[in-house]
Amino acid sequence: MSAQDVVGVIESDPGAMRVLRAAAGLGLPDWWIGAGFVRNRVWDAISGLPASPDRDVDVAYFDPARADPREDARAEARAMAVMPGVPWEIRNQARMHLRNDDEPYTSTLDAVSRWPETATCIAVTLRDDSVHLVSCHGMDDLVGMVVRPSPAFDNAAGRATVRRRVETKGWLDRWAALRLET
Repeated sequence: MSAQDVVGVIESDPGAMRVLRAAAGLGLPDWWIGAGFVRNRVWDAISGLPASPDRDVDVAYFDPARADPREDARAEARAMAVMPGVPWEIRNQARMHLRNDDEPYTSTLDAVSRWPETATCIAVTLRDDSVHLVSCHGMDDLVGMVVRPSPAFDNAAGRATVRRRVETKGWLDRWAALRLET
């Protein structure tokens, strides 16, 4: 599966496209939707499973001028008004380094690159109604159905976090072919 195939998985899902259009309408700077929104759809497609419902829709954006968490709450309220029932999680990455005990992030994609698993460090955005994809650590783990810590989590504590996430989220129950490499 290529990057173009991954984009095709997203574009062929009318619900995913509605979510992307709603996110685009929020006018957030440097916005991307990542993590399970992309990963789960790809793993479902590879596994021949129907698309699983979104547990959350992680919209990451970057705006140092609006780093107050209340801005995220306002953006979530606007998103809910457009698409109620979608589990929106909208976060300004300009402040998330504080929660994650990292150096300040320089952009949304800098933050995304530090998410726990390489297959989670992937995101899409919509520009001129065209899906754009970024995979911060390559596509191999995503399309190979491998769970591996991202470089930011490649230490004993990080690997334990990744294993806990796999267990609590039930990934191995959903995707039998998934390989855990921690």
